[in-house]
Amino acid sequence: MPVRLLDSTHKEHMYTSTPGKMAKKKFSELEITLIVLFAIVTIIAIALVVVLATKTPAVEEISDSTRGTCPSVLNDPINQRINCIPERSPTQTLCAARGCCWRPWNDSVIPWCFFVNNHGYNAEKVTSTNAGLEAKLKRRASPTLFGNDINSVLLTTQNQTRNRVRFKITDPNNRRYEVPHQFVKEFSGTAASDPLYNLEVIHDPFSIKISRKSNNKILFDTSIGPLVYSDQYLQISARLPNEYIYGLGEHIHKRFRHDLYWKTWPIFTRDQLPGDNNNNLYGHQTFFMCIEDTSGKSFGVFLMNSNAMEIFIQPTPIVTYRVIGGILDFYIFLGDTPEQVVQQYQELIGRPAMPAYWNLGFQLSRWNYKTLDVVKEVVKRNREAGIPFDTQITDIDYMEDKKIFTYDQVAFNGLPEFVQDLHAHGQKYVIILDPAVSIDKRVNGAAYESYDRGTAQKVWVNESDGTTAIIGEVWPGLTVYPDFTNPSCIEWWANECYLFHQQVNYDGLWIDMNEVSSFVQGSKKGCSANNLNYPPFTPDILDKLMYSKTICMDAMQYWGKQYDVHSLYGYSMSIATEKAIEKVLPNKRSFILTRSTFAGSGSHSAHWLGDNTASWEQMEWSITGMLEFGLFGIPLVGADICGFVAETTEELCRRWMQLGAFYPYARNHNADGYQHQDPAFFGQDSPLVKSSKHYLNIRYALLPFLYTLFYKAHMFGETVARPFLHEFYEDTNSWIEDTQFLWGPSLLITPVLKQGAEIVSAYIPDATWYDFETGVKRPWRKQRVDMQLPGDKIGLHLRGGYIIPFQEPAVTTTASRKNPLGLIVALNDNNTAKGDFFWDDGETKDTIQKGNYILYTFSVSNNKLDIICMHSSYPEGTALAFETVKVLGLIDTVTEVSVIEDNQPLRAHYNFSYDASNQILLIYNLTFNLGGNFTVQWDQTFLEVEKFTCYPDSDTATKERCEERGCLWQTAQLGSKAPECYFPKEDNSYLVHSTQYSSVGITADLQLNTANTRIKLPSDSISSLRVEVKYHKDDMLQFKIYDAQNKRYEVPVPLNIPTTPTSTYETRLYDVEIKENPFGIQIRRRSTRRVIWDSRLPGFAFNNQFIQISTRLPSEYVYGFGEMEHTTFRRDLNWHTWGMFTRDQPPGYKLNSYGFHPYYMALEDENNAHGVLLLNSNAMDVTFQPMPALTYRMIGGILDFYMFLGPSPEVVTKQYHEVIGQPVMPPYWALGFQLCRYGYRNTSQVEEVYNDMVAARIPYDVHYTDIDYMERQLDFTIDDEFRDLPQFVDKIRSEGMRYIIILDPAISGNETKPYPAFERGQEKDVFVKWPNTNDICWAKVWPDLPNVTIDESLTEDEAVNASRAHAAFPDFFRNSTAEWWAKEIIDFYNNQMKFDGLWIDMNEPSSFVNGTTTNQCRNTELNYPPYFPELTKRTDGLHFRTMCMETEQILSDGSSVLHYDVHNLYGWSQLKPTYDALQKATGKRGIIISRSTYPSAGRWSGHWFGDNYATWDNLEKSIIGMMEFSLFGMSYTGADICGFFNNSEYQLCARWMQLGAFYPYARNHNSAFTRRQDPASWNKTFSTMSRDILNIRYTLLPYFYTQMHEIHAHGGTVIRPLLHEFLNEKPTWDIFKQFLWGPAFMVTPVLEPYVDTVEGYVPNARWFDYHTGKDIGVRETFHTFAAPLYEINLHVRGGYILPCQEPANNTFYSRQNYMKLIVAADDNQMARGSLFWDDGETIDTYERDLYSLVQFNLNKTILTSTILKNGYINRSEMRLGYIHIWGKEKMRVSEVTLTHNGNKESVNFTEDQNLEILNIDLTGNNVTLDEPIEVNWS
Repeated sequence: MPVRLLDSTHKEHMYTSTPGKMAKKKFSELEITLIVLFAIVTIIAIALVVVLATKTPAVEEISDSTRGTCPSVLNDPINQRINCIPERSPTQTLCAARGCCWRPWNDSVIPWCFFVNNHGYNAEKVTSTNAGLEAKLKRRASPTLFGNDINSVLLTTQNQTRNRVRFKITDPNNRRYEVPHQFVKEFSGTAASDPLYNLEVIHDPFSIKISRKSNNKILFDTSIGPLVYSDQYLQISARLPNEYIYGLGEHIHKRFRHDLYWKTWPIFTRDQLPGDNNNNLYGHQTFFMCIEDTSGKSFGVFLMNSNAMEIFIQPTPIVTYRVIGGILDFYIFLGDTPEQVVQQYQELIGRPAMPAYWNLGFQLSRWNYKTLDVVKEVVKRNREAGIPFDTQITDIDYMEDKKIFTYDQVAFNGLPEFVQDLHAHGQKYVIILDPAVSIDKRVNGAAYESYDRGTAQKVWVNESDGTTAIIGEVWPGLTVYPDFTNPSCIEWWANECYLFHQQVNYDGLWIDMNEVSSFVQGSKKGCSANNLNYPPFTPDILDKLMYSKTICMDAMQYWGKQYDVHSLYGYSMSIATEKAIEKVLPNKRSFILTRSTFAGSGSHSAHWLGDNTASWEQMEWSITGMLEFGLFGIPLVGADICGFVAETTEELCRRWMQLGAFYPYARNHNADGYQHQDPAFFGQDSPLVKSSKHYLNIRYALLPFLYTLFYKAHMFGETVARPFLHEFYEDTNSWIEDTQFLWGPSLLITPVLKQGAEIVSAYIPDATWYDFETGVKRPWRKQRVDMQLPGDKIGLHLRGGYIIPFQEPAVTTTASRKNPLGLIVALNDNNTAKGDFFWDDGETKDTIQKGNYILYTFSVSNNKLDIICMHSSYPEGTALAFETVKVLGLIDTVTEVSVIEDNQPLRAHYNFSYDASNQILLIYNLTFNLGGNFTVQWDQTFLEVEKFTCYPDSDTATKERCEERGCLWQTAQLGSKAPECYFPKEDNSYLVHSTQYSSVGITADLQLNTANTRIKLPSDSISSLRVEVKYHKDDMLQFKIYDAQNKRYEVPVPLNIPTTPTSTYETRLYDVEIKENPFGIQIRRRSTRRVIWDSRLPGFAFNNQFIQISTRLPSEYVYGFGEMEHTTFRRDLNWHTWGMFTRDQPPGYKLNSYGFHPYYMALEDENNAHGVLLLNSNAMDVTFQPMPALTYRMIGGILDFYMFLGPSPEVVTKQYHEVIGQPVMPPYWALGFQLCRYGYRNTSQVEEVYNDMVAARIPYDVHYTDIDYMERQLDFTIDDEFRDLPQFVDKIRSEGMRYIIILDPAISGNETKPYPAFERGQEKDVFVKWPNTNDICWAKVWPDLPNVTIDESLTEDEAVNASRAHAAFPDFFRNSTAEWWAKEIIDFYNNQMKFDGLWIDMNEPSSFVNGTTTNQCRNTELNYPPYFPELTKRTDGLHFRTMCMETEQILSDGSSVLHYDVHNLYGWSQLKPTYDALQKATGKRGIIISRSTYPSAGRWSGHWFGDNYATWDNLEKSIIGMMEFSLFGMSYTGADICGFFNNSEYQLCARWMQLGAFYPYARNHNSAFTRRQDPASWNKTFSTMSRDILNIRYTLLPYFYTQMHEIHAHGGTVIRPLLHEFLNEKPTWDIFKQFLWGPAFMVTPVLEPYVDTVEGYVPNARWFDYHTGKDIGVRETFHTFAAPLYEINLHVRGGYILPCQEPANNTFYSRQNYMKLIVAADDNQMARGSLFWDDGETIDTYERDLYSLVQFNLNKTILTSTILKNGYINRSEMRLGYIHIWGKEKMRVSEVTLTHNGNKESVNFTEDQNLEILNIDLTGNNVTLDEPIEVNWS
């Protein structure tokens, strides 16, 4: 409840720290002057009253005999001065009057007037008693401080237990007030034997010293200051052994450990907002604890006194008690640990109550919801948000006029029914009850019966006369106060609670304002001027007025005067409320929450920390408050989450909800006048809701653990929220930690407490720790770390050595208690752990005392978990079972799990998984019902799949070589492919230093681990590395490892990444962590917690010419890496190594071929996907092993990885393409069929093929010539045999055909006649040269020497020696080369022959000699590097059939690089210059086909799969190649149809023509000296088949072209693996003999000879046979299709609309034909599709908006088109002639209407009801697709 401040007219003002929240009056200057004068007069008057009332003389005469001796100046320990004038600023006169020493200091906090040796008492007649000692103390002759000194007092000591000693000082002649505590009774026993302490009484002057017997350490020494014992002022000081003091309250202590710098802490219960001051707050807690040393030995001090006091703490340290009544009654507790001390204290004052289970659920509250409707909305929105939420609380606003035991029948009409609804949802309702009772009647004038009954029973607190009820003012106005110390009042209170419960079925009570609080000073009448209301000494309480904000001190209660019992009001109210609950809810624990507390309150109630402020510092301070109340024996404690007063912020509230989820008592509550702050108020999808839900779910999952902690608190006095020092006392760092805390001994909680912070400097104690959310073991131990805690995270860590129970969470405890249980086992360094679990019905009282509960202990050792039931007497609980066991920290793979149940035989349990990345064993599907005993054991083995080869070198590994390298050797078993030489599992080559986390990434420094240098890998190690992680996007990150001190080569390929990261933590799909020991990077998908990259594996190396890194893979489903021939689309992980290095190598198994693509896509078990690019262009190999894991090895550069999170395969691919560049948009004609061959002798042979194709009417668009057309294979020349080729090209181009020529990069340098290409190249300095020279590195390729007769009978190698010319390779990185290349291409186009595209070959680069013409390179280390990747010709050097690696190339920025580094980029570097030159030459889009490729090559070029073979397996592998290059960003791909090498054969070529008709790049091409294999060359049947299948292709070209546009604009695949569309169907993950064109067209080719059926998988969708339009009626299964020789199975997916066009002999003519739509309806009669259309050849039509985009939609019987873009209109190309509706409803169609251009007309149609096909003919309706249409049928 809020504090109310009053002005002179008693009007209410709400406190707020927010300016402008309340209007405030502005006073005039005159008013201010009068107020000040009034205040001065008032102060003087009060002072006079005090003097008169106490009769204290201003100055007492001082004789020499009573004057003390001041210490010398040199011997004045200022920190030991005990203040002699504590009540005011000192004066020398007053100091002298008190007989004290006056010595001013340069700091006013140091006492200037202090006691010396003249004050105090002497001990006389010390005697022994049964319990201890007794001594009479006589006051020494000395001046008085506050008068009425008691000259003779009695000291009594009691050795009550071995670890608890009591001493009290009383007046033997006059009984003084003593606290009537419910638990602490007068000791009647005898002295404990063999105590841990000594108590020594010093006689003159009297003092007590209490020491620890075992080491003689003095713990409590009162000799430091005098004892003062007067009627209303008691003072005693004690020196403590060290400065680590905790406790005392209730205040705001900013730090858990007390500040010793002269601090005064008043204790007197008060209704006051907590703030940055020393104000006395709600509770009265006089216990403190000290830790003595690192052994853990500690002691506690408790003063049993309820009078107002202040405790002064000063350096040394010294505590001084200044108490204004009662007696001095101290208890000292000695423990071996801080936790023991707290347990001993609670044994004295009463251990905490056992809470009801639901008390531990999350609670919502607010002051002034205003109406019940608002409360209902709050409940509704939090239910809808899925917030775990057990209890709704209402503040005083539910009451009628704020009268307790009433509810507002208007604003809260329907409250009883609302409570029923809460109960129906498993929720609880708690109401507030303030103690103050209104004296007014009800709103309707009726009697206020609760008041009347109380008056009749005389239950009120009375004025000093003992009979007249004192009247104050609180929320309802004028009020009386129940005297809860009066048995009659307790009975009345219980009855009123019972009666109200009959109206409103509440479940618990929140008692507030019970300090006790009043809004008038003292009473309506004021307070009498006496020594109770104005004592001679007033502690430093707020306002320095005893009755401020409360009732008069002379008011009377059953237990005594308010002066003595004021601080017991809340305590007594808690006791009374507990009695009331017994009546209202018999045999139920219920719930009591109190604001005001005293020692022992925890036995009756919970506590919240009061009316806090929504501020970051108050959130931080709440941890200290929580820990202190744990010391005080009130473990069910928490602060108002998000703050009570002031406006919270989303960030503050989000962070506070995270912290509050781990308060023992978790309630979100705020004040009237501020916005709501319940979680759902911030929005259902807000970060706050997501975070709150997440951590409340964790809280609810851990409630069995938390409940068990409360059981131990109840039974043994253990703390729940626990300070570090209670567990880690041997570490002095833990003694001061108060921004983190523990649950019990084992859950470490690290909140974020600073605004804007995402990194917390956290202390990690000396233990093994696991991240709670991931289960990952942390490397931290006894150190401060920067913990990365982004906006939705709080640090949660489990301590190794402990087992905690958990339960599947739910939104209420009612529901969660029915869910399965589980255990989390966190192993320590000894692989042991222990834990326990308490369970009962969660609400019945005294289940423990009655034995109605279940209790378990758990222990792990030697890979065995024992689950032992210690007590089972709760039958209902046995329906629950432990179903899951999660074991953290198992290093080796678990291979077997066995269980024993109640002494039954051991049996195997097969439901388990082992996560090697995180070293977690998850055992599931257990049925360990509560009540039984169980054992779980597991076997661990270091499996061979976990061996990482330590000898990947080209020479054979032997035991000697292996051990010489420093690795382990184990001879492999027969048939095993595992390495025999492998890294030790603990291999850790680099140590991690200075990891820095930020909102945009991570950096860390690595240092070579010299302890690991025994392992000698190839090349020299680099000692210092930098790790850099960048969170570029929510779905894309980069992680890079490089040498920060020495620049190394990095790939000069530009990527499209943000200049600054754009991701935000809240929306990021991943979390990244730098791991240590061993070093690794771990990336986790946030949504599933699946680790998708984990390089924390043996073998990491970063050497000059050998870099190696391994990662675990999340599954066995990995796709990608190229270019090499793969036998399946999915990689085989059974110990396979694949080399990557561009080489002129025809495809073959494990032969590195033309391209270089270090990219893969992996699937995850949860049906997610991700992709990884390694941006490195050096020679490398990758090894897969069945762990599953992947190892990269490369010979240069750096590690620069990019990861794409998808989450679907197609989205992953799009994300990758966005970074490397979306694929090129081919011209429309490039989708036509194409013909080529190597070996044409002259133009006539080319012409013959063309004529045969035209005659056979086989559609085709493009013809090629290979290098035959050139003169001696020289680029930019035409051979004499082809002199008429340009005229032929012109002819066919005029007939709608296109022509493509080949260009190789090598330029002859042996010409005897002018050869401009070479000469101009020399002038431009474009050729690759030897380093630091001007000499070209000569090669030999295709160009022949001039004037040499070619002998075709020679082998290739013989021809190289006999006739090949020296050739130079252009360096396409150079800017000058691009200019030169463009000029040569443009000149050839303009001056010799027209062409429409360019085919660039031999650009790996390929040479027919090794390195250079001498076959000798100049740098052995580069051509034969220390590690040679697993490549073809592995022992022949990297320069085999290419350039020397040491040759120099010049990047566009002028920097020099070695060919060693950029070899694999040669083809890539040629692409853009070629594409630019083509477009400049032709002015059209054109197409480039390249053999060598690298990531981003697809931006400019297509690719064919090289020189394949006319074999059936090459036919099959071409599908794999297309799907892989689709991933790589190159969808315009295809294989040489019918094969390049060898003579094709009829059936193979027929099947290949069928498949090739659906290659994006469909070219039939073969080699010289083989038979013709073009479609027209076989026979008429073959020609007919080819024509038919190509007609299908041409019909579908609008759809295909649209798919090409989609990937050009957005990335993705055209040739699409089935898994990209049907990821949820696991069979698709392995399919590679079928594919999709886009999402909707499935191709199932025949890939074997002599078969007439084919098996294909039919995914879960509706599918139509393309040939017939019939629904095939097959789904989600493999199916055998008929496949006659001349047919291919094609299927259209329901739900899609395919734009088509009538075919023709080439696209020039087909584009003029009618378009048509194939509308394939899904099960709901819905379909969609689109058409992209432009002129098919203009450059950048999409980028320049020169296109049309039409969207089609089918909804039942209505087909519509919508024009999304109208940038290209050519109506002759866009005439819609036909619509085919497939899979329509069976109902007969009677009419089809067309709405077009505003007109509605009937159209012609035919229908096949059996096939469910509707064919609509629009040829007579003049429909063009540039305008919208609507077609209806009925």
